[in-house]
Amino acid sequence: MTAAVRTDTRRAPALLGVDGLTVRFRLPSGTVHAVTDLSLALHPGELLAVVGESGCGKSVLAHALLGLLPRNATVTGRAHLHPPGGRPVDLVDAGERHLARHVRGRVVGLVPQSPATALTPVRSGRRLLEETLRAHGHARRAAPAAADRIAAAVGLDPGDLDRYPHELSGGTAQRLATALALAPDPPLLLADEPTTGLDRPLVDHTLDLLRRRCDSGAAVLLITHDLAAARRVADTVAVMYASRIVEHRPTAALFDAPAHPYTAGLLDALPDRAFTPVPGHPPMLTDLPDGCAFAPRCPHASDACRTPPRLVPDGPGRVACHHRLTPGAPG
Repeated sequence: MTAAVRTDTRRAPALLGVDGLTVRFRLPSGTVHAVTDLSLALHPGELLAVVGESGCGKSVLAHALLGLLPRNATVTGRAHLHPPGGRPVDLVDAGERHLARHVRGRVVGLVPQSPATALTPVRSGRRLLEETLRAHGHARRAAPAAADRIAAAVGLDPGDLDRYPHELSGGTAQRLATALALAPDPPLLLADEPTTGLDRPLVDHTLDLLRRRCDSGAAVLLITHDLAAARRVADTVAVMYASRIVEHRPTAALFDAPAHPYTAGLLDALPDRAFTPVPGHPPMLTDLPDGCAFAPRCPHASDACRTPPRLVPDGPGRVACHHRLTPGAPG
């Protein structure tokens, strides 16, 4: 399967601009370096997939953008949101009151990674969905029909709406969470592993739904470990490793000619390629090396890798590597 060729969405002003975002968690045993100096832009009509092995910081990124981190988190950097027709908001500096009243759900929707823990257990799916719709302007009489329409769009049987979260399978709960995130029609959607627990037809259905949102002008940040999913629907892909973005480029360019050895290793692990896993294991985020975090697993590592590589332009994207696999500027 080849990546689709899509329209260049970068011509429109960025809906979300992240600059130097860094997240640390203070623990009695040390500090978790969850996200480090992360910068990216997301434009209307664009679907950006953030991929990488579990524990690299992908979900922390989504939670940081919505102010949903625990109290032991320290967040620095900037994350500017430019709502259509509204004033720009720095999501890092915005207080809880502003995020709760003006951002979450209204401008930025979230499909959580663990919907079973995010859904209110004492309300049926229908009540949750109708309350969400009414809170965002739907008339009480119109809410039931709108709930059924949104349920059908995400592949939910309307009968499932009358069940409580504990009565739903994992995949059904995932679809309900997706419906709740889509109900207010936010211009930006953060989808954190939205296909977890779904069978293949529903995976494709959900991915196509996210793609259609972008094609209609919204933006989606898709967090996934599924490279096939990213290849199917994403315009651009950012690869994270040990809290940092190591490569960020258009989807077709990344799959055809990966620039970072880690990206190449992820692609070689795909069943339709070498089906060979990346050797070794990612480092603990409490004990990152001083230089390149991927060096212990990299076949190209050298003394130069004792110095952290910078994320620099490389062809149509950016890469952080002293031994990039494609021509580019020195690291």
